[in-house]
Amino acid sequence: MRGLASVSAPQYPETSSLLKEFGVTEAQAPEGTSGKGERIAKVIARAGICSRRDAERLIAEGRVDLNGMKVTTPALTVTPKDVIAIDGKTIPDREGTRLWRYHKPPGLVTSHRDTEGRPTVFEHLPSHLPRVVSVGRLDINSEGLLLLTNDGELARALELPAQGWVRRYRVRLFGNVTQADLDKLAKGVRIDGVRYGPVTAELERAKGPYAWATVDLTEGKNREVKRLMEFLGFRVARLIRVSYGPFHLGQLPEGEAEEISPKVWREQLGMPKAKRSE
Repeated sequence: MRGLASVSAPQYPETSSLLKEFGVTEAQAPEGTSGKGERIAKVIARAGICSRRDAERLIAEGRVDLNGMKVTTPALTVTPKDVIAIDGKTIPDREGTRLWRYHKPPGLVTSHRDTEGRPTVFEHLPSHLPRVVSVGRLDINSEGLLLLTNDGELARALELPAQGWVRRYRVRLFGNVTQADLDKLAKGVRIDGVRYGPVTAELERAKGPYAWATVDLTEGKNREVKRLMEFLGFRVARLIRVSYGPFHLGQLPEGEAEEISPKVWREQLGMPKAKRSE
């Protein structure tokens, strides 16, 4: 956990307004994001101190104070007027919402820490990035576009299935692939009791036992592309995400991150111009 500075009380926008801008209903909103305030662990995480889970651990260890009183539960709701301190030091102001494109290399786990000790995305990010969370995940062997943000609520909003955004992948397959095989996914399939919605898959080229295909999907279930291809009898040799909704990998070098300007991503998301309070 990075060092804490003694600064003024946190200032952050009402999470409910951010969610409403994305058309997220109260029923869809994450726990503790009503207009009356936010859960204290979430506020600590959004200030860039640590993850929400680590914030809950700090609370359990008795290291968090609210308005001078020891906090005993992460379920506590706070407002921008409240003063939160960790180990006696007031948490820093929350930074304005930011969004980055990142070219994830294969071999990294999309997690802040891995119980198996495998290298993680967040251990290998460029040093100029603040603490961020990912918008969704890519599994350890997958590569390509991963969106990163310093705002957990923005990440949640971008992940919602209701957003209907297409995730596009280029996939290298091992097997004698035909377009007729890929067309079997067009109406959706059921695998081991799990229903996968319609997927658009186009064969790019095939040579010998290998082929390249483009796969478009909107659900983004865990390991969805690999499960679908295995269902068809093909092995995935390489999987690259090239776009997530309106955002594209482009020519971004592997391992590099590039910030998307607020003007651009707000326009793409149909959001109004940022308020000064951000």
